[in-house]
Amino acid sequence: MSGSNSTGAKRNLTLFGFFAMTASMVMAVYEYPSFGTSGFACIFFALLGGIFWFLPMAFMAAEMASVDGWSAGGVFGWVGNSLHSDRLGFMALFFQWFQITVGYVTMCYVIIGLLSEIFNWQALNNTAWIKFLAVLVIFGIITLLQLGGTKYTTTIAKIGFISGILVSAIILFIFAIIYLAQGHPVQIKFGAREFFPSFANMGNLTIFATFILAYTGVEASGSHIDELEKPEKNYPAAMFILVVIAIVFDSLGGIAVASAIPEEKLSLNSGLFQTLQYLMYKVTGSYILDWLLDIVCILVCFGIVAEIGSWVVGPSAGLRDSAQYGMMPMGIKKVNKHNVPTTVLVINCILVLCWDALLTFGGSSGAGNVSILVAETLTTCIYLVTYLFMCASYYTLIFKWKTLHRTYNVPGGIVAKTIVAVCGTLTSLFALVVSFFPSTALDTHSAQVEYEVLLVIAFVIAIIIPIVISAFHKSYISKIDPSQLKLLNYRMVKLQKAQAKAQGESANMGS
Repeated sequence: MSGSNSTGAKRNLTLFGFFAMTASMVMAVYEYPSFGTSGFACIFFALLGGIFWFLPMAFMAAEMASVDGWSAGGVFGWVGNSLHSDRLGFMALFFQWFQITVGYVTMCYVIIGLLSEIFNWQALNNTAWIKFLAVLVIFGIITLLQLGGTKYTTTIAKIGFISGILVSAIILFIFAIIYLAQGHPVQIKFGAREFFPSFANMGNLTIFATFILAYTGVEASGSHIDELEKPEKNYPAAMFILVVIAIVFDSLGGIAVASAIPEEKLSLNSGLFQTLQYLMYKVTGSYILDWLLDIVCILVCFGIVAEIGSWVVGPSAGLRDSAQYGMMPMGIKKVNKHNVPTTVLVINCILVLCWDALLTFGGSSGAGNVSILVAETLTTCIYLVTYLFMCASYYTLIFKWKTLHRTYNVPGGIVAKTIVAVCGTLTSLFALVVSFFPSTALDTHSAQVEYEVLLVIAFVIAIIIPIVISAFHKSYISKIDPSQLKLLNYRMVKLQKAQAKAQGESANMGS
């Protein structure tokens, strides 16, 4: 029985395979410049996010995904089943998908920042209309590459992860260590006082949202818990290994950047180039390694392209599941001959166009750190709404539905499960609240005002959209075939009743 689960699926996912898949979702080198703005306190934030947010969310996702009949649909199934609400399940799913439409712009900004340095074309990064068009071109090319199918996506993602994250991070760490060993000046202070951020100034805490963003996506791997060999042993092991590596890499990456480049001179989207160039020059005494610098930055760009490509098609499965339950028009399920969801790709492009315009033209004419900081923070805020839905669902699962069979349980019984849920909830709320305070990385009043206005407007828009979409739930119901539903039976019964009611209302109107 060890080779299969209660649903009959084979457990053929090894500990290393599961770890590698999850790591590729939650680790990114391009966020190091943002981490660096917190100085030595980046270790505090990395520990806080890793221990009190990443691990709790990982454990909750694994248990919910292992409940019989809940694995399909991801967060849509977990939230919808637990709270007995298709609409709440849809909203959780929508925010999980919607955040990445902002994330696309964030990642394109980083590519643009690096390319502007590689080719010494500063207008690419600092002129609003050029930057706006560059985002559209980059995302458009990546989207077109997905139309041929996803058979190469996994391979590209693995190569991108190894070259764009592991190799580039190791090279950065090596030069940072040599730089420090040679006794060059350090731009930050190390000590107990610097380890803890100042809680008197909320702007010092805003950066925590970026650290949370670095850990997001862990719930996606929780959906594969039924495929993992010996989940009770291997899942906690994989998560603990990953959180240790993530904390170490994020801390070292942030310190490496902060040690070399003063915060007031740091560019959040080209800061990696700035840091590497400075470290290489100081270590060698010349620009002889500029060729290596360009190669490393190109590898980082390739890694980001691979990450965007993985996300472009990935979240579409959940959206198609929501359409099965009448939460979205059935047209969302349209695919081409390679089984690529073309309707979702078109929607992605439209949303990226809108976010690109709002963030680029709304943030200091496209220059400076406002645009990318708002993009990073907005991505986190939207995603945190999904995680708060997950927390609410988990409370319901462990107190109301504790008799439901599951193949994985958070170790420690109801007490440990409650502690895990409380940690995840409080940390999520803390990150969401502090996100709306202007960061100390914005050193002018006008930039801070732009940040607040842009973030509030964009977040309100993001909250309203799924409410409006789900309000048309009844108009989609008549086109659904209940016999095709595969999640818990209550959904099918509920949908059949809704269809009967809708048909009755239609008949009354006709008479």
